[in-house]
Amino acid sequence: MTLPDAGRVRLQARAHAVWDALRAVPEWPHARGCSRVRRLAVAAVVVAACLLLSIQPAHDPGVRARSLEVLSYDASAESASAPQPSSPPPSSTPQTSPPGAPQVFGYADVERLAAQRASHDFHPPPDTLPPSLANLSFEQYRDISFRPESALWHGRAMFEVQFFHRGYRNRQRVNIFEVGPDAVTAVPYSPQLFVFGRSVKAPRAGDARLGFAGLRVHYPLQTPNYKDEVIAFLGASYFRVLGRNERYGASARGLAIDTAAPGGEEFPTFTDFWLVRPQPGDRSLTVYALLDSKSVTGAYQFEIRPGEITQVDVHCELYPRRAIAKLGVAPLTSMFLYTDDGTGKRFDDFRPQVHDSDGLMSETGQGHWIWRPLGNPRELRVNRFMDDDPGGFGLIQRERSFSRYQDAIGQYQLRPSYWIQPIGSWGKGGVELVEIPSDEEIHDNIVAYWVPASPVEARKPLGFAYLLSAYLRQPDWPPGGRAISTRTGNPASDNSGHFPPDARRIVVEFAGGDLDGLAGAQPVKAEVRANNAVVGAPTVRRLPDTGSWQVELLVSPKARKPVDLQCFLSLYGEVLTETWVYQWSP
Repeated sequence: MTLPDAGRVRLQARAHAVWDALRAVPEWPHARGCSRVRRLAVAAVVVAACLLLSIQPAHDPGVRARSLEVLSYDASAESASAPQPSSPPPSSTPQTSPPGAPQVFGYADVERLAAQRASHDFHPPPDTLPPSLANLSFEQYRDISFRPESALWHGRAMFEVQFFHRGYRNRQRVNIFEVGPDAVTAVPYSPQLFVFGRSVKAPRAGDARLGFAGLRVHYPLQTPNYKDEVIAFLGASYFRVLGRNERYGASARGLAIDTAAPGGEEFPTFTDFWLVRPQPGDRSLTVYALLDSKSVTGAYQFEIRPGEITQVDVHCELYPRRAIAKLGVAPLTSMFLYTDDGTGKRFDDFRPQVHDSDGLMSETGQGHWIWRPLGNPRELRVNRFMDDDPGGFGLIQRERSFSRYQDAIGQYQLRPSYWIQPIGSWGKGGVELVEIPSDEEIHDNIVAYWVPASPVEARKPLGFAYLLSAYLRQPDWPPGGRAISTRTGNPASDNSGHFPPDARRIVVEFAGGDLDGLAGAQPVKAEVRANNAVVGAPTVRRLPDTGSWQVELLVSPKARKPVDLQCFLSLYGEVLTETWVYQWSP
């Protein structure tokens, strides 16, 4: 799967004039005494550069005006006790440099640039590219590769940065700078940095104005002898993160605006990046970015820490040009085609399951954990789970067995889960889940993000901070038992009796936490709630072969509209599992 369309091209001549000016900032002697003057000079040049440049937001055809059915689950209404939240997230203070270290450019400078850009109207530039690049197919674009030996900081640090060429759908030029201890310099483009395959006509050697479409950071994640890709920024405000032994799947975004709204979605774009040069032994990397669109500008800081669980500490300050009806904070995007729950029978495929993520998981502000299995509906479906100061949310890939996918190429069992932990208070709002109908696995049809309850007003800045974790397994999320499978079917198929029309048998399997040590004789109880349905007395049983616990529900809808179900297991009033939340359309 590819990262989505980036959008448009920048004003080329102005960018180069400013970059030349930036290179001309003198390397004055007695740097310590002149650091403040130099910082002001460099910052002024960068301000001029970014104010001269404008962008065109990408247009994603995946979300269009449709009839929306918005359903809500109020997390604060859950009265039962729940497992306690995981360890607290890190400090909300952005870390830019060691105490006392001189800094020529930092997050505060990006904030000033974003605020200044927001005071001007948004002017998207044209998207012209030479036909040899604009008309590339996906296969041809993949035939353009960066030369690893030309990477930024190659052989000088644990981190190296490679760049994406413009072409195909990635037409927008992004401005990329390196922040050194004494100066900010533009990263120069040259066609000689790339290898162009036989099917691609290479640009002229002297054409230095084409520029880059994005960047990717490499680090020795698996072995000291090879630097693996750990994060990539390409297209609009999209970026992808990898932990150890993972394959690309879900994506993150800087911001979402009016997703699944009748008037269409707006796609902000990262237009400028500043890469802070690391020391040779540094194990974290700082990247600043400037975001822009018709409605808002934004300053971003990414602190990237690769590992078994790769973490990205994100801080952003937003400057709205106008009021925004629906702001999506910390948006995540993924693909879900089908699973083996009985709803994927319309796909004639040898694989039992096809998805990058199989559920939305969240921890409410009250410490309750929720699991919502994903679906591929026949009509656009939007749900919002109301909360106050959420503990976290994410798009999760729980099924980790190759046998459940049988895809030697896709390797879906290695797709990372993305978990968002807010830093500081996010106040009232809700986690919104968007599920878009899809017939192919090439489309990202799942979106999740936080929607603040407070309206976004023009010229009123607002900020957010959070920790994004990319992982394969994390036993503490959730800390108790979890739903490991959901299956549905026609209740009449087993000839066990007569059932109302449109009735459905739904079987949920739980495992983990205290459940694993309970004998089958224990009076484990299924706590079930339903909206627009009559649910028969649930059957709860321990499966002797696996030690997991199975809940069987017979559900009869009251009307021809979606049915909302909730279920968790308890023992003597103590909650043993997360709350399974499910939506079924009769």
